[in-house]
Amino acid sequence: MSAVVKVLIADDQPLVRRGLALMLAPEPGFEVVAEAADGAEAVRLAHDRRPDVVIMDIRMPVLDGIAATERLTAELPGCRVLALSTFDMDEHVVAALRAGACGFLPKDISPEDLVAALRVVHDGEAILAPRLLTRLISTHVTAPAAASPHPVPPAAEGLTPREREVWRLIAGGLDNTEIADQLGVSASTVKNHITGLFAKLRVRDRAQAVIAAYETGLVTVRREA
Repeated sequence: MSAVVKVLIADDQPLVRRGLALMLAPEPGFEVVAEAADGAEAVRLAHDRRPDVVIMDIRMPVLDGIAATERLTAELPGCRVLALSTFDMDEHVVAALRAGACGFLPKDISPEDLVAALRVVHDGEAILAPRLLTRLISTHVTAPAAASPHPVPPAAEGLTPREREVWRLIAGGLDNTEIADQLGVSASTVKNHITGLFAKLRVRDRAQAVIAAYETGLVTVRREA
């Protein structure tokens, strides 16, 4: 039987915290180990309780979710962050991804989708479907951040032509099977390329890889005529 995933919920609204905790309560594979009302408390409790995943609201007092995510990513690299947002807060979600979050969910997420997303994040992937993630980032990421907490390293220049092509296809929204079909190789070969690509870029998942692709100019935002 797989280990229980420990979850910390950070949101300044008690009703939201309780609602999320109640969503997870019936799930045998999850345990809510703490609830925080602001980002500073989330960081403190994460150090104390060592959750596997933090569900992080973006807009909170004392320390907002983006700053808290940046601190958690730096201080507790084994802890993965799942950002929460409403649909009109996309620019804040992109900032959270830059800070190290693994993706985001809308606050009206269903219990089933929440559980599925937490499993994906815990397994080391971004929770957002590649095409939706690409659309989100292409809307808001138009140039390198002035002080990005995760700059693309010079090692990116050492990518092989095939790794750069895989990177471009990831940024274009293709999943592993679609990339394999496009390149005429096996899915396992694509997975190997992605493993090497992520290591060279020093990114953890597709979310950060897509952001890096836009910030380095590998792909660009389509402009409306």
